[in-house]
Amino acid sequence: MKYIQVKFTAAPDGQDVRDIIAALAGEIGFDSFTDDSDGLVGYCQEDLFNEEILTETMQNLPIADVKVSFISSQAEDKNWNEDWEKAGFEPIIVDERCAIVCKNMVEEVALTYPQLETIPMKIFIDAQQAFGTGTHETTQMIVSVLLNQDLKDKRVLDCGCGTGILGIVATKCGAKEAVCYDIDEWSVRNAEHNAELNGVELDVLEGDKRVLSHVSGVFNVIFANINRNIILDDIDDFVSVMTTDSKIILSGFYEQDADVILQKANELGLRECQRLLNHGWCCLVLERV
Repeated sequence: MKYIQVKFTAAPDGQDVRDIIAALAGEIGFDSFTDDSDGLVGYCQEDLFNEEILTETMQNLPIADVKVSFISSQAEDKNWNEDWEKAGFEPIIVDERCAIVCKNMVEEVALTYPQLETIPMKIFIDAQQAFGTGTHETTQMIVSVLLNQDLKDKRVLDCGCGTGILGIVATKCGAKEAVCYDIDEWSVRNAEHNAELNGVELDVLEGDKRVLSHVSGVFNVIFANINRNIILDDIDDFVSVMTTDSKIILSGFYEQDADVILQKANELGLRECQRLLNHGWCCLVLERV
């Protein structure tokens, strides 16, 4: 798999700045990062790399008086996530009701985290170059919302599914069918793999919002953990597959981006019925007016 290597330089620099650069770049296709002495280095699959979108994203960095420049080049053809995948991630507990556990750490978790025995729902994730381990605040907020929805016998849609974690949680919460899609071939395969790992069924499609034209019927709950610009471009299509009492759960953006999303949502006949915040990240739950 061919990758583009991008060296980010921020002024002023700092760990918080680098974390935000990595989060925003991750939303537009970057899947791994390393630090060096004078900047952050990110890696993006060649077919997902869009310099114009990256430039716009860095220009809209949600930190005042910080300027980011970058230089891109062809990277060595390898799995840049391999070391991270082997290392795994610490268990994530959401609302004391759902534990998200790295597949590689199952045996270790049983010995090191006995408190997980009391958590009723456990989701095992084998992350292979796909976003959505549960470690990010946006994923955790959507999981929390799903845990508190009545999903029994509901049909759900996961837009930009990554590892498939949200569709898996929804299915574990009683959803009768979960349709998922992602533009990344790795994510599609990983979501299918994680569904099998958790003993659930996901209908995973490869592509962007255009796959919805090939999906029949409507959905009771739609969720998308993607960046602001994609949400603004795609929300019309989400509305087109809603029922009269459907809900849309959106995250992947900062609180300061909520107003522009709500403006577009209001134009489409949607209103905000719930908002969650976590370290500046925002999750909106929308319903028809």
